[in-house]
Amino acid sequence: MSIFADRGYLRAEIAEDATAAGLHVARSSTLESLLERSPDNDRGGAANGGLGAPSNDRGPDALVPGDLVLVDCPVIEGAGLAALAWLAMHVGQRGAQLVVSTSIGALDDVFGCLDQSEAQILVNPSRAERVIALGRMLARTGNRVRELGEEDRLTLLRLTEQVTTIAARLEQLSLGGADVESPSAFRFQGEADSAPRVDEGSDRLVRTARPPLPDPRLIRKIIRQRQVRARYFEGDLFADPAWDMLLDLTAARVEHVRVSVTSLCIASGVPPTTALRWIGQMTEAGLLQRVDDETDRRRAFITLTDKAADAMARYFAELGSGSGTLV
Repeated sequence: MSIFADRGYLRAEIAEDATAAGLHVARSSTLESLLERSPDNDRGGAANGGLGAPSNDRGPDALVPGDLVLVDCPVIEGAGLAALAWLAMHVGQRGAQLVVSTSIGALDDVFGCLDQSEAQILVNPSRAERVIALGRMLARTGNRVRELGEEDRLTLLRLTEQVTTIAARLEQLSLGGADVESPSAFRFQGEADSAPRVDEGSDRLVRTARPPLPDPRLIRKIIRQRQVRARYFEGDLFADPAWDMLLDLTAARVEHVRVSVTSLCIASGVPPTTALRWIGQMTEAGLLQRVDDETDRRRAFITLTDKAADAMARYFAELGSGSGTLV
């Protein structure tokens, strides 16, 4: 595996945990080391807009050896973003696994760079969370999770979140300071999946028209009602990040507002790292999709897919429009 982090103590900590897991650390360096260029590559970088793409004089596999890559970049901009984008592309093409830890302030920029790989993103992670991410990487490399059934994947996702919570609390008790990927862990019915009805008196199949999405004011009211509970009860008791994000994105769709990944993490009501895991699951399940900013390719937003919007519209229609029912 390879480790790229500007903080020396963190590189040593990650290397220690990786070695304990039986991994060989082939390279441990700073993220800036990927920007080292020969004179010829300097000219090439200028020709490409001066983004400072990594040098290819030793080949990408020599720069980033291993099947697992961990990157820490709590603050990143300019050439660092270009290096991260190149790294994600190379790791994705090679079929390796990538974990990137960052801060909430840099999350949108980091997320925008990772469209070429199925990277795990951690936000201000503890050591325990990094260890859990390492375990997820090993599991994904072995393809064990993809053999699980749909219900087992979702159960495993929730179980790993509980493990993460326990690990964090143990870490707090010691005064030191989710979750294996489960693709298609959600099942939902939209217009394309709903059974068509037979038109009486003929052999034609007639598909029911999709109802409109509800008034966003109703959805925002429901969201506020759900948030009020956190004032009186432990937040984890009612945590349902998938539903909270679906509600927020449904309202945003009707309001014609774009939602950044940072904003969606906040709307989820759970820690950003946990929210990012759910976003990944929901994207693979066809509920959410990434949409790049047409004016700035470094930015990306999250929206509902048409099938998810259809399912939300039918759900609210069945409840009764304007009923004000708590959800």
